[in-house]
Amino acid sequence: MATNKLALLRYKTIDECLKNRFRKWTLDDIIEKVANALYEYEGITSGVSKRTIQADIQVMRSDSLGYNAPIIVTDKRFYIYEDANYSITKSRINDADMDKMKEIVSVLKQLNGFNYFDEMSELIAKLENNVNKSAKKTKNFIQFDDNKKLKGIEHINPLYQAILNKMPLLIEYRSFKALKPSKEIYYPYLLKEHRNRWFLITKRKKTPHLHTMALDRIVEFQPLTREPYLEYEGIDFERYFNDLIGVTKSERDRAHRVILKFDKTNAPYVITKPLHHSQVVLSENEDGIIIRIDVVLNFELEKEILGFGECVKVMSPRNLQARIKRRVENAVKHYVEQVKDVK
Repeated sequence: MATNKLALLRYKTIDECLKNRFRKWTLDDIIEKVANALYEYEGITSGVSKRTIQADIQVMRSDSLGYNAPIIVTDKRFYIYEDANYSITKSRINDADMDKMKEIVSVLKQLNGFNYFDEMSELIAKLENNVNKSAKKTKNFIQFDDNKKLKGIEHINPLYQAILNKMPLLIEYRSFKALKPSKEIYYPYLLKEHRNRWFLITKRKKTPHLHTMALDRIVEFQPLTREPYLEYEGIDFERYFNDLIGVTKSERDRAHRVILKFDKTNAPYVITKPLHHSQVVLSENEDGIIIRIDVVLNFELEKEILGFGECVKVMSPRNLQARIKRRVENAVKHYVEQVKDVK
């Protein structure tokens, strides 16, 4: 059973409503939300009928599209997913949609020869592999770095839409240090990926500084259609992360000249896979190489350096050298104490 674009938009909007447990949804509330989405994305001003939404809900409940959505009505008026973790975005793809995806992959493969699409090569290969695996039940022929237990991936598209449409968000967030989640209003500006983990660069309504939120720590969020959006002035987000490894940075942080010495075993690895795009080889001999990178001094940089263990030495700056030395010494203490305990 093929579905048209408008129907998919309605299903998606209904799904977003029912996933949002910040509020209770009557049928009229859902109709209003769908009508707003149709106007925003398709310019449709005639709204949507009650009968259409009721029919959409029945389709979502059924197996006709493979959704089998657990939609229930509470207090005889409020619609909600019985399973709080359910979403139609997690449902299997039907045959008609699979055929469309094959066509899309075919077109993307043809466009991949143009320079403009060079950065899409990995994405196209991954998409084609997943489509073939789903359609033909074939094995994986390409294995990408993927964490199946990674949380927060489902937030990427709705957060992207919020940024695109300049929509403030009420976000319930729980940091690693917090005992319980907190709810605040944020202005989203950028989605950033680092080592298969996603982050949202945003600003709290009540604070002047940027804030980096891990998507896997977001509990829930809700678009605030009546809250004015606040742009963040004075920063070019296209270049904001150019001078660092990772995502940890404040507006006041500036790049430092970092000099690192690698042994001969790791030298080829560091040359062929630079730590940062600013990397320059200062010297090279039979003992190894000395490189320079211009980056912000942050946790991710230290983690990168520590990952090379005894194969790297920080030459400068001194404060970074001291921090790495202290962390290595603290690590050694664990093993010294363990030997004592064994004795």
